[in-house]
Amino acid sequence: MKRILLVEDEEHLHSAIKLNLELEGYHVSSIFNGKNAIQKFNESRFDLIILDVMLPTINGFDICQSIRLENDQIPIMFFDS
Repeated sequence: MKRILLVEDEEHLHSAIKLNLELEGYHVSSIFNGKNAIQKFNESRFDLIILDVMLPTINGFDICQSIRLENDQIPIMFFDS
């Protein structure tokens, strides 16, 4: 099963994206702020990361930069809501 890290702080949007991905058979880890996103990335392996641009604590671009220092192969999709 493919694993996705979903980082979105707007709860209704987060829930809709997560539900649709799970209905397609993906395992989705839900994170609602930037600090926790980096921590979760370091704890687990993911096949895709979906990042909101505007997040509490750390924005999506800074999260991406931090992830790229560790892994330059994982696909990262930005979501600008």
